[in-house]
Amino acid sequence: MIVGLIVNPVAGLGGPAALKGSHGALALGSVPQAGGRATAALRALHARRPAIQLHTVAGPMGEHSAVAAGVPFELVHRPARVTGAADTRAAVAALGGVDLLLFVGGDGTARDVLDARPTGAVLGVPAGVKVYSGCFAVSPFAAGTTAAGFDGTTLEAEVVDLDEDAYRSGQVGARLYGTLRVPAARARLSGRKTGSSSAPPGSVESIARAVVASMQPGTAYALGPGATTLAVGRELGLELTLLGVDVVRDGALLASDVTEQTLLTLAMSQVTHAILSVIGGQGFVIGRGNQQFSPRVLDPLAGITVLATQQKLAALGGRPLLVDSGDTAIDAALSGPARVITGYRESVIYRIQSASEDS
Repeated sequence: MIVGLIVNPVAGLGGPAALKGSHGALALGSVPQAGGRATAALRALHARRPAIQLHTVAGPMGEHSAVAAGVPFELVHRPARVTGAADTRAAVAALGGVDLLLFVGGDGTARDVLDARPTGAVLGVPAGVKVYSGCFAVSPFAAGTTAAGFDGTTLEAEVVDLDEDAYRSGQVGARLYGTLRVPAARARLSGRKTGSSSAPPGSVESIARAVVASMQPGTAYALGPGATTLAVGRELGLELTLLGVDVVRDGALLASDVTEQTLLTLAMSQVTHAILSVIGGQGFVIGRGNQQFSPRVLDPLAGITVLATQQKLAALGGRPLLVDSGDTAIDAALSGPARVITGYRESVIYRIQSASEDS
């Protein structure tokens, strides 16, 4: 089997910097992560299917990750640049003869791959600020193991991106751009993100009341992105950031739309508790759109509270909630039964699992 690899080396840079995309993140000191996630996927693939032939792109668009993973490869394309959509599309064209194309990035990269009209199966390795599309594996490990077991059987998966109109109206929704053929391994695929607009009126507000009632004096609370945590802000009489991380203490806004570094400083200097909502349809708690909660931030936190409507949990069909911080030890420590607040004086015990744990 011939597997192609394309890495968007700037994917995910904007998350820790509190940006909603990757543009301008390097200037703010963000450290590239996509190459390392590509390396993790290749290691999982090669460990299970060492005879694979890998075709990739020169430099940080694939070559560097293959070298780091110790996987033999053949270079089939040398890009003029490494940060533009045109480079991704040209790389897809150059890798047109592979059996399976792995691409590393987020929803923007998925759109670029779709625009290039790949002829065969593809699979996304999640590395972007936004990973709402259904064409991604749940983790780099899952991408590698799925690629190793690929037998040619595929299914249609959606490519989506943030719906800017819905965002401006106060909803985190995603709109469809097209579909790609991906390996038929549903247990290892992220699935498409779904919005929270289907929740019955009052359910999100009842969750917000429960959260505010449980807040302790003198404790800082870092509220992750999403409409559910936004409702917590309304209950406090505060205007929070829909797609950012805000910190409150004693009913007042302590810091707005914080970066990973600012969040780390706060967590190291005072008792800090995270309040995180579940991404509908995917089940992610950490690692999708809230990269400010990095492993070094998660380690000193006093605790994590998870919020989800009953409808959102029911839509998972029994699948676990997922964490993908980028550190397998941190993810393992967060795994296990957890209490999820579903309403005022209502909660359920639900399983959290590392996205790198093979289902």
